[in-house]
Amino acid sequence: MSELSPHQLLHPRNWKAASGYANGVLAQGRTVYVGGQIGWNADQVFETDDLVAQIRQTLDNIVAILAEADARPEHLVRLTWYIKDKHEYLSRLREVGGAYRAVLGKHFPAMTMVQVADLVEDEARIEIEATAVIPD
Repeated sequence: MSELSPHQLLHPRNWKAASGYANGVLAQGRTVYVGGQIGWNADQVFETDDLVAQIRQTLDNIVAILAEADARPEHLVRLTWYIKDKHEYLSRLREVGGAYRAVLGKHFPAMTMVQVADLVEDEARIEIEATAVIPD
């Protein structure tokens, strides 16, 4: 457990440090599963086609769903990102990091990112699934 997370981050001692994610998380409590969220607002309207803005909106959507279970960003244990263009993502990594920290703070759960051919909503640039564990 750390002051940033109520969960124990798992990282083998002889591995290079993870930056912006955790290799593993040990958690105990009530589990919240958040289905894939995309960068539209509460009215299911895309306000922008900008990748970073959609990432921020997607993360805001995840936080809003967590709040329904009295969970907070620090309860996140896993994020799975589905992105249409990894090259754009990588070229805007600093902006993505800023948007991430603005919504989730300096909490970095276990993460996976996959580039996909497309998403169901044509305007979506990103989709993120989340799992959180609210400690007992």
